[in-house]
Amino acid sequence: MADASNIESDLALARKVLDSHFGDAPKIGLVLGSGLSDLVDFFEGAKEVSYSELPGFIPSTVEGHKGTLVAGNLGGVPVVAMAGRNHLYEGHSAAAVVFPIRALIHWGIDSVVITNAAGGISSNLAEGDLMLISDHLNLTGRNPLVGENVDSLGPRFPDMSFAYDPELRKKAKEIGTKGGLDLKEGVYASNLGPSYETPAEVEMIDRMGADAVGMSTVLEVIAARHAGARVLGLSCITNLAAGKSKNVLSHDDVKDVANRVKGRMQHLVTEFVKAI
Repeated sequence: MADASNIESDLALARKVLDSHFGDAPKIGLVLGSGLSDLVDFFEGAKEVSYSELPGFIPSTVEGHKGTLVAGNLGGVPVVAMAGRNHLYEGHSAAAVVFPIRALIHWGIDSVVITNAAGGISSNLAEGDLMLISDHLNLTGRNPLVGENVDSLGPRFPDMSFAYDPELRKKAKEIGTKGGLDLKEGVYASNLGPSYETPAEVEMIDRMGADAVGMSTVLEVIAARHAGARVLGLSCITNLAAGKSKNVLSHDDVKDVANRVKGRMQHLVTEFVKAI
């Protein structure tokens, strides 16, 4: 799966199966990160299919990632959501990690909201904040576009100057202001994981210009932009990164904080999909 030699046939098969389960594709897709999968509970008329039933979608091994694709209406707008994702640290290739987002775009979505749980680095961020991603640092050492380019998917050298769509960010900020949400904005750095960063590594990443750090999102954004989809990135700051607080980092705490902010996340994402 996902080699340049057969990715077009793999995507064609995935589209056929998606059609058989859900019918026509909506225009908006969501990728829900750690602890954020409960957003699908707000869908109306939801239909849920396990990744195990979808070619190229790999069941997640990470707690807090449901591993299902859910289609329905959010605020009256048709959407489809990846309730959970795969990561490089689970032992997958970059191509395998991004195959689901490529499949959804091939199916017909043209805008995607990509969310994650992240550690806050900037002094402007606190536990429980929501941060619009304005740009990213790819520190994973991987890129899903390495290898032979498939011209039908996108250009050999895609521009990443506006990886996170300025118009979509502006719309999200307007919604946040109107709803009384203190929506921050900043640069997201992605590391390979699965170990959390050391304080020295966080200091390095801080000096490189990142405001938050995690282990996902960036590869999906690269693949989405390669395919011409518009992207809105949103981080839930579930903890302060190593060295920024005295607390020991825990995935359970990440899930707990994500659960506490899901109401604000639901409001923001619902109003956003309605607006676009």
